[in-house]
Amino acid sequence: MTAPPNSFVTGRGTRLDFTSPILMGILNLTPDSFSDGGQYSDVESVIKHAKNLVESGATILDLGGESSRPGSEPVAPEEES
Repeated sequence: MTAPPNSFVTGRGTRLDFTSPILMGILNLTPDSFSDGGQYSDVESVIKHAKNLVESGATILDLGGESSRPGSEPVAPEEES
């Protein structure tokens, strides 16, 4: 069996080091999010929360652009980008 890599370079050139734990901050951007209820619905609050996540130690940010709630409406590709 091949050992997993110690690091990974993203498509944007950022090196992720896997020799210690990596924290991922999750930021749900949908108004029907089960965890925050659309708390981050404007650009200013999104940026503020993203900065707080990074300052708290997040190396990766997962930006949730579409709800996974059963029965939720899909988001058009144009809206996601």
